[in-house]
Amino acid sequence: MQAVKTTTAVPTGSEPFISRWSIPITGLLFTLMGGISYAWGVFVVPLTEAFGWSRAEAVLPLSVYLVVFATVGMIYGGTLQDKFGPRKIAAAGGILFFLAYLMAAQVNHFPYVWWLILSYGIIGGLGCAAAYCVAVPTARKWFPDKTGFAISLAVTGFGLAATIFAPWITRLIRTVGIESTFLVLGAVTATVTLIGAWVIRNPPAGWVPAGWESRRTEASSDKFAAKTESTLAEALKMPLFYLLWAGFFSVIFGGLMAMVHVVPYGVTVLGMERPAAAIAAVYFGLANGFGRPIAGLIAQKIGPVKVMLGTYIVTGTAFLLFNSLATTPSTLYLFAFIFGWGFAVTLGLFPSLATIAFGAKNLGAVYGAVFTAFGAAAFFGPMAAAWAYDLYGSYVLPFALAGILSLVGWCICLFAYRLKYKIS
Repeated sequence: MQAVKTTTAVPTGSEPFISRWSIPITGLLFTLMGGISYAWGVFVVPLTEAFGWSRAEAVLPLSVYLVVFATVGMIYGGTLQDKFGPRKIAAAGGILFFLAYLMAAQVNHFPYVWWLILSYGIIGGLGCAAAYCVAVPTARKWFPDKTGFAISLAVTGFGLAATIFAPWITRLIRTVGIESTFLVLGAVTATVTLIGAWVIRNPPAGWVPAGWESRRTEASSDKFAAKTESTLAEALKMPLFYLLWAGFFSVIFGGLMAMVHVVPYGVTVLGMERPAAAIAAVYFGLANGFGRPIAGLIAQKIGPVKVMLGTYIVTGTAFLLFNSLATTPSTLYLFAFIFGWGFAVTLGLFPSLATIAFGAKNLGAVYGAVFTAFGAAAFFGPMAAAWAYDLYGSYVLPFALAGILSLVGWCICLFAYRLKYKIS
């Protein structure tokens, strides 16, 4: 295959001429809108106070959101975007976002957990999946030469969302209330996602960037490139698929738990004011957001598994020491930053792992299936911490469990590395 002498594509019809770099940036905006869910921790205490819910009940809408997003939504969303293209699926995501937040804003009239589960959890989770599932495979198709960085950039929005939105949402809740805050978020997410849907697109058939050899030549010279192109059915027959699934679940469990509970921990355990405690979400988000492209760049040099092996030793140890050492605002922020980096490495590099293992052609469906591990962890991680706090008034047990699972994830990554299961 002969390389095309340009790094841009000229769309047909009335569509605008765009640079390929607009694609991962658009993906960043999609994931930024979905990543607003990562700031849910600032809703937990206000919801318990406003409606008399337990902490577990206040966390449940987020858990359902993440489960729907990571299981049903990502599997079918990935398949649909492979079939119909990214633009229609992303537009559907914008509409679902608006509907979800509009319904959630009626919680004062329907002050029941099930109402937020239906509106924010189910409908919002589907909207998040529709936006997210187009970001990764589309960026991968436009950047066969810079896969790790492009994918990491596209998913950076999920990490940055908490940094950008947690303090803002905290102020909104205090000034206009929970219901109006949901309305504002609905307008923002729908507008940004629909604009992104107008920009996003797949490259023309046979397109490659200037100066880049054919996929076959690249695969033969790049030790981190995919060696096969697998369908979802073929991937499900491979032991590697289940190894990656188990590793994803193990290491993302603690990250999701920390994401939701570092702010409530600061308020209830350390006695911090809510705006000060919300800064923990900012530190988590900074590491989670900017850590993704950084992890992608490092992985292009030394391989994703080596980055993960170093990271999970640090994060596993941090989880085990959290309750003993996170005793001041400064140490809470430090631990939040460490947890955010571990989260960034996992979500930034697992798409690259899936691409290396199973190829890019059917990445939407295959990575969607791998991503169901996120859904399982999304339910058990935040809910485990909430249940433990409601029962014992303590976060000791769930953070210890998160540390153990992080080390289990380290072992799984090491096992994959030793077996040389197509992953370096």
